[in-house]
Amino acid sequence: MGVPHISNPSEQQPGRWSRRGVLAVLGVVPAAVLTGCGGSADASSASQNAKSAASAQASAKLPTITVTPADGTEKAAFTSPVEITVADGTLASVKATGDDGSALEGSFDEARAKWTSDGNPYSGTEYAVTATAAGASAATTAAFTTRSPGETFVGYFTPEAGSTSGVGMPVSINFTHAVADKAAVQKAITVTAEPAVDVVGHWFGDTRLDFRPKRYWAAGTTVTLSLRLKDVEGSDGVYGTQSKDVTFHIGREQISTVDLATKRMTVVRDGETVATYPVSGGDPEHTTWSGIMVISERFRQTRMESSTVGLGDEYDISDVPHAQRLTTSGTFVHGNYWASTSVFGDENTSHGCIGLHDAKGASDPSVDGYKFYDSSMLGDVVVVRTSGERTVDPANGLNGWNLPWADWQAGSAL
Repeated sequence: MGVPHISNPSEQQPGRWSRRGVLAVLGVVPAAVLTGCGGSADASSASQNAKSAASAQASAKLPTITVTPADGTEKAAFTSPVEITVADGTLASVKATGDDGSALEGSFDEARAKWTSDGNPYSGTEYAVTATAAGASAATTAAFTTRSPGETFVGYFTPEAGSTSGVGMPVSINFTHAVADKAAVQKAITVTAEPAVDVVGHWFGDTRLDFRPKRYWAAGTTVTLSLRLKDVEGSDGVYGTQSKDVTFHIGREQISTVDLATKRMTVVRDGETVATYPVSGGDPEHTTWSGIMVISERFRQTRMESSTVGLGDEYDISDVPHAQRLTTSGTFVHGNYWASTSVFGDENTSHGCIGLHDAKGASDPSVDGYKFYDSSMLGDVVVVRTSGERTVDPANGLNGWNLPWADWQAGSAL
């Protein structure tokens, strides 16, 4: 009998190695599968990174601008500045304008995260604000309206804008309401001169503030009054309303000196004597104020009644010619047609005024009253000496020149 071929060990060995070889090849498949799984894990990580980046970008905050007063405010305060702030960014530009044409200037802080107006907004004004953050594609806009003040005051000033006055004319401001915070009000008013000279304010009570230099203005000076009273709180809850500049001019220098001992008035213009007039001053019972006085009003003709100056019914003259006011209390230098011509230069017979010979009707150019009036202007200086009366109160008319400079400066609130 023959032995089966399959039982030959030398023939079985290759068969076994072949199965192992197949297993070995098959054993590679899981490795390949693992390799494929490894590629899928990298893609997932990239996706997660992309999502994280998108999330980070989404979480990065855009600049947020805040305007104070807030957009739409209808009765915003005008007593504090406008503020504009930005969160998560810096401010590139800010513009704030009022419907009156004014612009609010302001400044940024060091980090440019905040802008503050240099001054407060005006009352009763609508403001438009435009603010842009650095890198932003669009600007932030807002609008608000400030409330109007409840009670207000103004200052009536002398001299008039554009006028020409004599060298003694102060800048005098009378307020319509008593001023409690004099420093705040005075700080809002400046008076400057060209050629330049130091000009100081002096308070006469609570309603009047005058400005003058140490000496008379120089002839030809240009004087500018700057009022910045709008929204300045003069008294509790009472605010100013004016913001304007006023310019006036100083003409030639004319200083007239009245000596009531000699009863003569000497007129000096620009350093030269141009006229001497005989006059009549106040009698012993009605002496004329002495001191430096400034012409504050001029009338070609005017009515004078003794009752208005506390003298009862002693006189009432309807047509006093060429009257020029020297004091608020009623002292004038004026023409006189009702007294004898012999009085002038010889007797003091008036109720305190300084009289010059004149003619009824104020139309005769040959008489002294006409001549002096014609040569004068508001702001001219009239100095009265040897009248037998004390020096006029500096507040009685525009007569602050009677105060020494140190005393004048002491009356300033600044």
